[in-house]
Formats: sequence, C-alpha cells, structure tokens
Amino acid sequence: MARLLAVVEGGERSTLAVLALEALRKAAARRNQPIALELRGAPGANPLPEDAIRDAGAVLLVGAGDLDARRFGALRPVRAAIEEVLTDVDGVLDRALADAAAAPAAPAAGNPKTIVAVTSCPTGIAHTFMAAEGLQAAAQALGHAIRVETQGSVGARDTLTASEIAQADLVLIAADTGVDRARFAGKQVYATTTKAAIRDGKGLIATALAEARVQPAAGADSGAAPARPEAAERQAGAYKHLMTGVSFMLPFVVAGGLLIALAFAVGGIDAMAPGNAGTLGYALGQIGAKGAFALIVPALAGYIAYSISDRPGIAPGMIGGMLAANLQAGFLGGIAAGFIAGYTTRFLNRHIRLPRNLEGLKPVLILPLLATTLTGLLMIYVVGVPVAAALAALTGWLKGMQGASALVLGLVLGGMMAIDMGGPINKAAYASAAALLSSGVDAPMAAVMLGGMTPPLGLALATRLFPARFTAPEREAGGAAAVLGAAFITEGAIPFAAADPLRVIPALVAGSSVAGALALSLGVTLKVPHGGLFILPIPNAVTHLGAAILALVAGTVVTAVTVGLLKKGAAGAASGA
Repeated sequence: MARLLAVVEGGERSTLAVLALEALRKAAARRNQPIALELRGAPGANPLPEDAIRDAGAVLLVGAGDLDARRFGALRPVRAAIEEVLTDVDGVLDRALADAAAAPAAPAAGNPKTIVAVTSCPTGIAHTFMAAEGLQAAAQALGHAIRVETQGSVGARDTLTASEIAQADLVLIAADTGVDRARFAGKQVYATTTKAAIRDGKGLIATALAEARVQPAAGADSGAAPARPEAAERQAGAYKHLMTGVSFMLPFVVAGGLLIALAFAVGGIDAMAPGNAGTLGYALGQIGAKGAFALIVPALAGYIAYSISDRPGIAPGMIGGMLAANLQAGFLGGIAAGFIAGYTTRFLNRHIRLPRNLEGLKPVLILPLLATTLTGLLMIYVVGVPVAAALAALTGWLKGMQGASALVLGLVLGGMMAIDMGGPINKAAYASAAALLSSGVDAPMAAVMLGGMTPPLGLALATRLFPARFTAPEREAGGAAAVLGAAFITEGAIPFAAADPLRVIPALVAGSSVAGALALSLGVTLKVPHGGLFILPIPNAVTHLGAAILALVAGTVVTAVTVGLLKKGAAGAASGA
C-alpha cells in the first residue's frame, strides 16, 4: 500500500492544526494506511523526511499557504481545509488516496491563469482563513496557480510580493473589510465577500475572470475605471464600511481594556486617581485610558472613511473622529464622522478635475484639506451636539438598566450571536457591543461574548451527551468545536448547523439567548472584546466572574439539551431537516 503524505499548516491556528493532525493519524491507523505527517508553522513542527517523500504515492495538503508543494515533484497534491478534516476525516482520506496520485490536473479550459488573492474579515480569524482555503482548493481544481494573502488578527500572512502581483493575471479580493488596493494599480481586480469564497470558490474564480476591472492608480480619475468591480460595488455598503472601522478599532479596545484592568489589579480601585501618580498602576491606567481608549473613536471613524474612499479618507475621518470624541459624541459621532468624511472625500475625488501633472496633489493636499474642513464644520455645527445628546441618553439607559430591560437586551444580543454564527447579524451585535466599550458601557459585551461562545460549546457537549444524534465525523469534530467555543469563535458551530439547520440553529439561539439574558440580569460586565475563556483569569477584566461562568454553563447546557431533543438519529440528521 502506497504511503500517504499529509502536511498540515499550523501558524496562528496551531490548536486546530494539531487536532487535524491527530485526526488524520487515527483515521489512517484504523484503515492500516501508511502515513507520514508534517506540522508546519507551529510549536512542535516536524518536517517530512526525504525518504518518506521519495516513497510516497499520494500527498494531502491541509490549511492555507503553499506548504512547499514543489518538493513533491510529479505528485499532484490534494488540498483540504482544516475544518473539512475535523468534520469528515475519512472522506478527506478517501479523496486524497483516490485523486492525488492521478495524472496532473488538466489546464483550466486550456488557459491556466496566475491569480493572487487577499482575504480578510472584521475579526480576522475564522472567515479569513476559510475563504483562503476555499480559493486555494478551487484554483487547484480548475488548474490555476494561486497565492493568497490572509489579513488576519495578527496582521498579514503570506504577504504578496511586488513580483507576484506584477506577474498575476487576476487580483481577487474576498474581504468583509476594506483592503488597500494601491499596490494593485493597473491590474485586473475583482472584489467580493469572504462568504462567496467559502460557498463557491470555483464559481467565484470564473466570475472574477469574466468581470474583473482595471484598478486605477492612486489619485487617478476613477470615473472610467472604478476601484471596485461593479459586482463587488453592489455588495459593498454601510455594513462593510462599518465593519472595516470596527476591525481596525478592536486592537485599541483590547489593549486599552486589558491595561485598565491590570491597572486596577496592580494599584487597586483608586489606581488612576491623581494622588497615585508615579505608581505602576497609575502608569498602566494612563496608557490604557488616555492612550489606547483616546484613539478608539478616531480609529473607528478614520477606517470607515478609508473603506469608502481609500487612503485619502483616513485623515478627514480620523480628525472628524477626534472632534466627535472632544464633543462627547463618542462612537455614534465617530460613525457619523467616518461616513461624512468618506463620502465627502469620494465625491471630491470624482468631481475635482486637475491637469495630469497636478493630479498627484489631490490625495496629499487637496482632498485631505477640503474633506477635513467640510467634515469638521459639519461635526461642530450640525452633528456633534444632537449625537452627543443621543449618546448620553443611550449610555444612561444602558448603565441603569435592570430587571426586564436587562433581560430583554440580553436575550436579543445573545440570540443575534447564534442566529448566523459569524454572519451579518452576529457581526452587527458584536460591533455594537465593541463600540459601546469606548463609551464605558461594558455590559452588552458580556452578553455578546458569552452568547457567542455558547453555540460551539453546546454542540461539543451535545456530541457527548447524545452521541446517537450525530455522525462519526460530527462526534470527532466535537472536540474542535469545544476549543473554538472556548476561544469565542462562534464559527465552530457552522458545520453542525449546515448539516441540519432547521433543528440545530433554533437550539443555538435558545442557548445563546439564555446565556446573554443571565449575564445582563446578573450584572456581568466585560472590558475586553475578545479572548473567550482565556481572559477570565485576568483581574477585573470581568465583573461578577461567578455569574459569568454560571451564564455560560447554563447557555451551554440549554443548547446541548435542546439539540438532543430536536435532532433525530445520525441517519435522519444526515438526510436533512
């Protein structure tokens, strides 16, 4: 029996990579299939020995990146996503053994293309990498060469080089946030969402090749050649621009919230009082409150404007955001400033005509000056005061809510986190809670995070309590779902929901609603917008820690029991709703 090689990309998804590696090892052992495994880019990485490569009959590449496929010579590697291995390891092995040693893939319609791509989502975790893997698998199946840059939570990985961009026939952007396109000037560019890449990578590539448009140079007249292809322009809108601002804002919220919590842990509840100046607690509080938190609203506004009008919108947006903060208009004013600055800049860019030799002045002088002036005047004389009053009313209501109002808000926020598991409704709840942190309202974030952790944790528990309700691959995926839930990655529930949506999704919404309602009813607050269970031990990051754990456990149990009651046996569940 020919040896199978399997290479799993770890990197920032190292936990899932190790789980996928072990799943492959166990599945191969069950069928007595010789296998050599390699884990790349993670602690404990182990390169394949040369003799294993020489004797191999099939190659399986799991995860994002090129994984150095050139070393396998004439063998045609089969690609799979990490999530695919965790949910159906036997199916992946069957496909690898059946297809990988076959003849090399036929050229794509006789005309293979070289594609470079960028994927990105607001939090830069699950959808970013799922989209990348979808594009890589689709390009390989179609016979195209592809390189994908992922703009994740820790910055860009597998960054595209200038040479790769220059040689590419197509630039494909699958992103739910704004992506800087200046480096793609003169190239055929097509932009869409991560969902399109995850759902139908082959169809997306075919559409992109047919509908891509030339990306104009920075500062050039975009009237004849729009920066976004027409199909992507229809999908872009206020939601995407807001998500771009939120994605850039999050690091400031995380850093500031944790530093303030550490300040209280080191110096006590009065750590930031003027009388404690010079102490470590006071210094940490200044960095968090006066540094990081002071930049939250400008960053939000600046990158909303950037999403709308590219780089020329950043300065007007950030300045408008700073004015919003100074006018006590908070995140609502920042959102208004971002949209005002972005659309003002885009309007000016399209309608100001200059001689070609002066066109370079537009992005560095004319647009920032005029757009900043107009945005600033509107913020001071029109927007600032009423928005500040609205924010003060909203903040007062949220801080004073109790009883029925807290219960209802918790139910709504928790349910929103589960209903589409990382989609627009989930992201709307998350963005609202993250923005409220900048105004000192930290209760909604508790409902959002606990409600978002509940779906994968509840499903993991259900696979243990009701194993007969799940297929063997789903039971194996339960462990991975537990890890994802603990890290506040709601997308870990997607494979289960996709297999049986009419029974699983209502159970997820029920459990998350219970978790959110209990969190707000019991007075739980959370100062950090991400991290899941891993931020619970940090002093003062969570108030009423016991109540938070109770809410999470209750929501998880409700989800698991409801799933067990609603789902049929594995055979029935596998056949659909």
